[in-house]
Amino acid sequence: MSERVLMRGRELDLARPVLMGIVNATPDSFSDRQGPKELDELVARALGQIEDGAAIVDVGGESGRTDTEAVPVEEEIARVVPLVERLAAHGVLVSVDTWRGPVARAALAAGAAMINDVSGLSDESIARACADTGAALVITHTRAAPKTKAFPEYDDVVSDVRGFLDERMRAAEALGVTPDQIVLDPGIDLAKTPAESIELLRRLREFAPLGRPLLLAVSRKDFVGALTERPPAARDAGTLAAVGAAVRGGARIIRVHDVAGARDYLRVHEALTEGADGGLKLATELKREAV
Repeated sequence: MSERVLMRGRELDLARPVLMGIVNATPDSFSDRQGPKELDELVARALGQIEDGAAIVDVGGESGRTDTEAVPVEEEIARVVPLVERLAAHGVLVSVDTWRGPVARAALAAGAAMINDVSGLSDESIARACADTGAALVITHTRAAPKTKAFPEYDDVVSDVRGFLDERMRAAEALGVTPDQIVLDPGIDLAKTPAESIELLRRLREFAPLGRPLLLAVSRKDFVGALTERPPAARDAGTLAAVGAAVRGGARIIRVHDVAGARDYLRVHEALTEGADGGLKLATELKREAV
C-alpha cells in the first residue's frame, strides 16, 4: 500500500498514520453544538486542531444527516469558501467534505487541497476538478444516495466495498486523476448496519491489494453508539478503540473530532507496538497535578 498522497504539489507522508480534524460549518451537525457558527470561531477551532496534531482539516458545509434536506449549492459554497480561504492562508492542508461538483470547484479555487467525497463519486465532475488542480480525492463506499438512508443486503460487505472502491478508483483515473492523488474510504456506517461496520474494521487488511492509502472515519459513529449505548458527544472513549482497530488494519488517515485525544492514543499505541526511545522520561512538572 502506498505511503504518500499528493495534494496540489504537496506530498503528505503516510509512513505513519496521520490525523484529520473535523470542522463542521453547519448548524445541524450530528455531534457538534446546534446553531450557527461564526467564521472566526471555525478558524480558531481548525487552527487548534492543527496545534493538537492534525495534518489535515476536513471542512463540511452540509451535514450528512439523513433527516434533513440537502442545502442549496449556493449556501454550501457560502459556508465553506470563506473558511477554506482563511485556513489556506495559514498554510493548512484543507479537505472539503462535499458530494457536489460546483462546491468542489469553488473550494478548490479557494485553496482546498483535497475533496472528501462521501458519495462514491455520484457526481463525476468532482474527479475532473481534482484532475484539473492536482488535488487529492477521497473515494468513499456507499450504496445510498446522498442525504438518504439505506441498508442494502450484502452477501459479503467486505467484498462489496472492495469491488466498489476498485471500480470507482478506475473511473476516477479514466477522468484524469492520478493514482497518487487517490485515498480510499470504506464508508463506516454509510449504508451499513453497526455489525457491518464492525466487520469492515475487523477485516481492514483485505483492502491492502487496492494499493492506495485508507482513510477511516470512525469518530463518534453509530456503531460506537450501539456498542456503548451513548450519544455522539459521549463516544470519544469508544472511538479510541476503533482508532486502534483502524491503525492495526493499516489505515493511514484517521478522521476524528477529538484530535488531541487521538494524538495521545497514537503515541502510546506506537510505543507499545514498536518500542519507545530509550531516553524517554517524564518532565518534572508533569509528575503531579498543580496545586
